Amino acid sequence: MGVFDKLGQAFGTTQKGMDIEEYMSSAEMEDVDVLHEPADMYVKPVSINSEDEVKLIQDELDKKNIILLSIDELSKRPTTRNNVVAALKTYITKINGDIAMIDDSRLLLTPAKVKIIKRKKGSK
Repeated sequence: MGVFDKLGQAFGTTQKGMDIEEYMSSAEMEDVDVLHEPADMYVKPVSINSEDEVKLIQDELDKKNIILLSIDELSKRPTTRNNVVAALKTYITKINGDIAMIDDSRLLLTPAKVKIIKRKKGSK
């Protein structure tokens, strides 16, 4: 018995011959997390391959999500990588978010009013 069959039984839809996959569109199914309650914000891993994808990252930040951005693919094209990072920095500044480089291939981007502490506290 699959997950959708179990969900169908829980909602009482399989007894009436209704298929749960028909009931929910594929877009709705992507947003359903049956194990957890909805959160106010999410940490989303994203890999960027071109400048065209900057808008998608901006949309996620507008939804108040934190982005763990992989720029591995862009590292092969330094000019494109620099343009993408500059565009993201400009946007982050505009929305009062924050950006930090984790390592050579990953960035952390936060939405408005979420700040990153960029230096470690020294031990006393």
